[in-house]
Amino acid sequence: MRTYGSAVLVMALALAAPPLAAAQQYDPDMLGTYSIIARDAATGEIGMGVQSKAFGAGNRAVAVRGGVAAIAHQASANPMYATIGFELLAAGMPPQDALDFMLRADEGRDRRQVVILDAQGRSAGWSGAGTSDWKGHRCGTNYCAQGNILAGPQVVDAMARSFESSTGPLAERLMAALDAAQAAGGDARGMQSGALMVTLPLGGSGGFSDRVLDIRVDDHRTPLVELRRLLNLWRSGQVLSRANQQLQAGEAAAALATAQQAVDLAPESDNAWIALAHMRLRAGQGSVFDALQRAVELNPTARQTLRRNQNFESVQNTPEFRRITGG
Repeated sequence: MRTYGSAVLVMALALAAPPLAAAQQYDPDMLGTYSIIARDAATGEIGMGVQSKAFGAGNRAVAVRGGVAAIAHQASANPMYATIGFELLAAGMPPQDALDFMLRADEGRDRRQVVILDAQGRSAGWSGAGTSDWKGHRCGTNYCAQGNILAGPQVVDAMARSFESSTGPLAERLMAALDAAQAAGGDARGMQSGALMVTLPLGGSGGFSDRVLDIRVDDHRTPLVELRRLLNLWRSGQVLSRANQQLQAGEAAAALATAQQAVDLAPESDNAWIALAHMRLRAGQGSVFDALQRAVELNPTARQTLRRNQNFESVQNTPEFRRITGG
């Protein structure tokens, strides 16, 4: 018989905890939310997207661990489902067994909405009878879409259709699913916060974490608009890294085209405009000074660093450069 080690002990402690008080609309743990958890079978990435008429839903409603699973615990949110669920799944328990095990221990289960998608694509879901309508979940190949206090079932259906029909990077597919949910009516109470996360074992910066992407909008009138802006800004930085690699390989024209893509993704980024100016200078194409002027307009403090930037050494004594930088 397989055993699950310390997870059983942790669950026993959870069983001993006092029952939760009835959730109220003003309860900070009450998350009327729509979310999607998903995996990219080709890359091994696991991620989530969420939006809620609640403050900071991305900090509480969904948890992801690279190489293990994504777990949504919303409505009356309880982080126990992530803490214990990851341990059970990592020990080899299938999602449905893990979910059943945790629900049996939870006296507040009727007020929960819990959905699990593991690294193998297996899923399990629960929408408690006490969760506010409309509530429900739908799991398909490599994804689960779920929500409560929604405008109707069309919100979850829209997320599912979007993910099933989309291609490309996981982060953009998750973002598109959230946009589709909102277009279908979204949270019946409106919008406030959102988040996107993509994980991969050792996929974070420098290989020291599993966080490929982790962006949040905790309080905003149009959180999905802001979330997409942040996603584009993050993606712009990735594109600039590729442009630098092309430049170092002696591919100046290709680097210039790639840098232009970065600017198109995040036209409010002064770093992207400075990189574009550098690529134009190296490729001998386009106006270096127009790009630098735009960078300084976006961030006036860039004048100081530009005066010391060796990438522009060949033009630093020109009248145009001095006018832009005040040098």
